[in-house]
Amino acid sequence: MGENGQPSNGSTIIPCLRYRDAQAAIEWLQRAFGFHVQAVYADGDIVFHAQLTYGSGMIMLGSSSSSGEWSKLAVMPDEVGGRQTQSACVIVADADAHYARAKAAGARIVIDIADQDYGGRGYACADPEGYLWWFGSYDPWRVDHGQ
Repeated sequence: MGENGQPSNGSTIIPCLRYRDAQAAIEWLQRAFGFHVQAVYADGDIVFHAQLTYGSGMIMLGSSSSSGEWSKLAVMPDEVGGRQTQSACVIVADADAHYARAKAAGARIVIDIADQDYGGRGYACADPEGYLWWFGSYDPWRVDHGQ
């Protein structure tokens, strides 16, 4: 086991999102959710690749496109009625403060903040382009969940 009880097998899972207006998404994700820009590779309004961090976690994102092999496999949330097959879950120290920040920035709350049966406190929201996010204080890497 590595740091924080996480497996030390060298594998990392990083969500990767595509936005129609990636520059605006980067700004909004910083303001609403507290992400920090680590890198942005862009040409004007087109973001080829960006890396945003939150604590020790990271997401990657770029501009959506209708060309390229990967783009042919992906759709935007509004193209499928807002439904999604996966979403990001972000561990936060203070779920209530994070909820207030996201709500003030215009995040659409889809599941109100509440204590969770499995521990911690959390909520779900959608960003301006419809991606779903879960933010909560439950940390699955902690070993003291009372189980």
